[in-house]
Amino acid sequence: MASFVTQSVLNFFLIISLFQISFAGRKLSEVVQDQPQLLTYHNGPLLSVRITINLVWYGKFKPSERAIISDFVTSLSSSTTPSQNNQPSVAQWWKTTEKYYHLTSKKSSLSLSLGKQILDENYSLGKSLKNKQIVELASKGDQKNAINVVLTASDVAVEGFCMSRCGTHGSALSSSNGRIKAKRYSKFAYIWVGNSQTQCPGQCAWPFHQPIYGPQSPPLIAPNNNVGLDGMVINLASLFAGTVTNPFGNGYFQGPAEAPLEASSACPGIYGKGAYPGYAGNLLVDPTTGASYNAHGDNGGKYLLPALYDPATSSCSTLV
Repeated sequence: MASFVTQSVLNFFLIISLFQISFAGRKLSEVVQDQPQLLTYHNGPLLSVRITINLVWYGKFKPSERAIISDFVTSLSSSTTPSQNNQPSVAQWWKTTEKYYHLTSKKSSLSLSLGKQILDENYSLGKSLKNKQIVELASKGDQKNAINVVLTASDVAVEGFCMSRCGTHGSALSSSNGRIKAKRYSKFAYIWVGNSQTQCPGQCAWPFHQPIYGPQSPPLIAPNNNVGLDGMVINLASLFAGTVTNPFGNGYFQGPAEAPLEASSACPGIYGKGAYPGYAGNLLVDPTTGASYNAHGDNGGKYLLPALYDPATSSCSTLV
């Protein structure tokens, strides 16, 4: 069974991305601060070698919306880099996670690729989902050497969504031979992220929507002109980082195992240098649209990605 950890409001200064990971997550109310402590390795397995990312689309998503996510996924391990002026890229952002692998005795590596995309546009399980149904949906993807990502549409309610989390990551028992084998069973890793566009953009899509609490500075323009999907990218990016470095609750994390901080959640509310409560940091701005972002991706995509905890410097690392 997957382990879900509910996050609560830390304080009223800032709601940044209400965003929860099954083993750790960015707090509903995030305070901008660097974490000086190095995340501790708890001797568990990390996802390694070639991992396929399967996307399970639950509910109605336009093709253009699916492209935002799928292009982001392919950008994580893109072999091409932006040619103009050494622009920061999604692949460059992802390289910070590789440093965690270099610290382990096994010195393993990770390669990601986009796998299957499964569409469930008819809401086969209804429009109100429990945690166990998220696992059921995640199980539709291949379970060997994979991360199965469940993406729920804006009209789908999920247990805990908007009240304590915007997404989660965890592991579940595999119905077939999984990547990590134990004596009697194997597990596969999964992620869930919801589209907050109509339910709680102030909680799950900051800084592209004004937060419910804290400093009320004007929201930034979303790079893909889609507050819900651009918010999903932020949460998905953080969950990917947490999943590969702490897939089964015994990898890299800080604090108690029931509610730890992970590679991204250790750096809440930071997207660029100079970030502080209510301010995401010094970001790149598209001169035509006025949209804010910090990473370039495949097919001309632009994204806003959260800071990651860099184990080499024991500090939060940003692209810009």
